[in-house]
This record gives sequence, structure tokens and C-alpha cells, in this order.
Amino acid sequence: MPIRTNRGRAAVYRRLWGWPLRSPRHLMGALVFLAILVTALGIVLPKVVGKPQAKAAPPTYGVTISSTAPRPGLAAPGPTSNLPTRLSTPLATPTPTTPNGDAIRVAKDWAAAWVNHPAGITSKQWLAQLKPFTTDEYLPVMATVDPANIPATKVTGEPVVGTAYPKSLQLTIPTDGPKLAITVVSTNAGWRVADYDQAS
Repeated sequence: MPIRTNRGRAAVYRRLWGWPLRSPRHLMGALVFLAILVTALGIVLPKVVGKPQAKAAPPTYGVTISSTAPRPGLAAPGPTSNLPTRLSTPLATPTPTTPNGDAIRVAKDWAAAWVNHPAGITSKQWLAQLKPFTTDEYLPVMATVDPANIPATKVTGEPVVGTAYPKSLQLTIPTDGPKLAITVVSTNAGWRVADYDQAS
């Protein structure tokens, strides 16, 4: 028989709300049912309602990023930037100049010291000959050379200048062994040899 009075409905509601409080067993059953109901709603509701709209992207300061979706068959556009390029002005290329006479003299003196390794000379003595004409940075490299292994004993000709710049000079000096390809640079202490190689 249907309930037609408010008083009857209130009694039914009281019985429903009071049921979980009748015993601990009823309370546990009600809590388990409520947990299952909340979990089910959490799974079903997003599918029924649909995915929420994506949040607006935070503002980007100085950088414009394209958000248009790529068309089928076309590559996605890359982000564009208003930032300046790394090098706004090109680096100046040093221009060749006439060879510096002091640089050539230092190269000749260095080559004369390099070939001067009589029998019995120590590496320390040989390095002391090169020190006045060598950069401080290159001296440790020269300290690894054993003068007994140098296949030349004298300079046999004048230097041949390769390239000359305001602060550096590359030249070749012939010896009775290999030719010496020498690089001389301008330092605070004057012109000094910064590198060499044995050319054929």
C-alpha cells in the first residue's frame, strides 16, 4: 500500500537512516556499500559527462608558441620565438698582414735552440734554451720531449712565411732533419712560439 502522508514518509526515512546505527555489522556494511558506490560513480561519471576542457596554458614571456593543431599529412609547426639569435653581429675575421720581423726572429731563435741538443744534454738544459722563446702555456708540452729523439742538428735555411696576421704568424724552417712548422703569437711578453710540428 503506497505511503500517502508526510508522517509515514518520515517514519520510513528514520528507519533507513537508523539502519546503519543498529549494530557495528550494519555500520560496516553501510560503509562498504558507500565506498563501492563512490568508486563506481568516479569511474562512470567522467565517461558519461565527457573529458574536462584543457586548462589554459600559462603565459609565456617573450616567446610565442603556436597552438594550432596540425592538419593531416602536414608536419606540426615548431615553436616560434621572438628572442634574438645567438650572434646578432658576425665575428670579425682577422685580415692577413705583412710578416712581423720580431716574430720571424723569435721563430729562428727557437728553431736554433730546438736543434741544439749535443750528446749528454739533459731535458732540463734543453728546455732552458727554449724558454725565452716559448709561451708559458706551451712549455709543459715541450717538457715531454726527449731531446735525444730529435732527428735534426742544425737549421739549413731561412724561414718561409705561410700566413701572417696582426697577432700570429705561421712559418716553416728547414733543418737537416724534418722541416719545422712553427706558430708564433703575440703575448704580453712579446712574440713567442705557441706550437710546432715536424713537417716532411
